[in-house]
Amino acid sequence: MAVPNEWFFPRGTLSAGEWDAVVDDHLEGWRHTGIRIASLDGASVELAAGDVERIVVPLAGAFRVRHDDTTTELEGRESVFAGPTDVLFVGAGEALTIDGGGRVAVAEAFTNVRKPSRHLARPDVPLEVRGAGKDTRQVHNFGTPEVLDAASIIACEVITPSGNWSSHPAHKHDEDVPGHESQLEEIYYFEAAAHPGLRPPADVDAFGTFATYRSAAGDIQTDALVRSGDIALVPFGYHGPAAAAPEYDLYYLNVMAGPGPERAWLISDDPRQSWIRDNWATRLQDPRLPYGTRKFGESA
Repeated sequence: MAVPNEWFFPRGTLSAGEWDAVVDDHLEGWRHTGIRIASLDGASVELAAGDVERIVVPLAGAFRVRHDDTTTELEGRESVFAGPTDVLFVGAGEALTIDGGGRVAVAEAFTNVRKPSRHLARPDVPLEVRGAGKDTRQVHNFGTPEVLDAASIIACEVITPSGNWSSHPAHKHDEDVPGHESQLEEIYYFEAAAHPGLRPPADVDAFGTFATYRSAAGDIQTDALVRSGDIALVPFGYHGPAAAAPEYDLYYLNVMAGPGPERAWLISDDPRQSWIRDNWATRLQDPRLPYGTRKFGESA
């Protein structure tokens, strides 16, 4: 039987040194992906070269990244709810140093294949409004196979506006079925905030929910309220929905990679829920999306 919330880590439980959170292959049962979160105020963090490729994702603020005798300025954004940010892919075998002010994520995948580093400017990040009705969400596809030439990592971020659901219908990607499903472990890093226009107290407890459950690949059970800084891991099993409470918007950064030679995101819906996708064709998308078409620092 699954241990409830065994793969869910509230904010602070994965802190290590100067990092607010670290997931890597030192975590028992975790093999292919990683994530690091840092809060910087003029300080810097360093990562050594190795068999790991990385995507530097500004969550809030702007940053400078030094790698391979190159310095890349990331213009960043005011918050994860301000729309896409520019990102930096750093190929395996390169060390890097990050400095600046704000909160930054480093998505990771382990590989010995070297790919060239690349800066994706904000306008080059595809913004997708996916789903319909209360299933409408916004996806920033900066690290998907169609956009980024990487060896292993697949990454994107999702904004779910208040009252909506994402990672829905529940789906899985835990076995290799060529042309149908790819075997990928997945990281969810969450943030939540009051929906624009509301007037919450300063100590507002913004949250959403997230669930996982068993598949033929193994037992897993996550039933969690998720808040800013929380991390859920999905080594196998069906996962979803991620639901935003009516007063709060929900954000998550997804990081995926697996053991297979093909870098592809192929999923299987829970067959009891697959009809939901067909229902979207008869419903309008949420007019509140997309969020964030302004650059960091531009006035409204």
